[in-house]
Amino acid sequence: MTSTPPFWKTTPLADMTQSQWESLCDGCGRCCLHKLRDEETDEIIWTDISCRLLDTQTCLCTDYHRRQRRIPDCISLTPALLRDIDWLPPSCAYRLLRDGFDLPDWHPLVSGSQDTVHTSGASARGRCLNERYAGMIEDHQADWPGEWPDHAPPCTNSLKNNSK
Repeated sequence: MTSTPPFWKTTPLADMTQSQWESLCDGCGRCCLHKLRDEETDEIIWTDISCRLLDTQTCLCTDYHRRQRRIPDCISLTPALLRDIDWLPPSCAYRLLRDGFDLPDWHPLVSGSQDTVHTSGASARGRCLNERYAGMIEDHQADWPGEWPDHAPPCTNSLKNNSK
């Protein structure tokens, strides 16, 4: 008996339904952390300061459907934008699939649980501070948001069909 492969292994990112696309987000909250860009080197400088709409315990947006009205520079990620974005965390499903990798074992679509993103150490839960309480963003530089999660196994599984 042959099982049907999951949609992210067979459907290119640009061809996914809105529901499929949205389900790729693992809820880690790391993309909602403020980032700075060095003007001279173009390097991304990661911080542990979150957008004011991010619930720092659940790592979910508290007003997802109205976020762009409330936060004008909030990005609504699309397959077209994904091609040029360089600031998504290395464990981000959108980035992994774009670059030809499979989802990690702790991703909710693989594990079947929303909690595995937190228990794996891949999320910002308990490691970030809401921008309302942070002070100067420059004082909160952190490396971990831009690195593969310490306790999560590396993602080495390549997809046969690149989902670009």
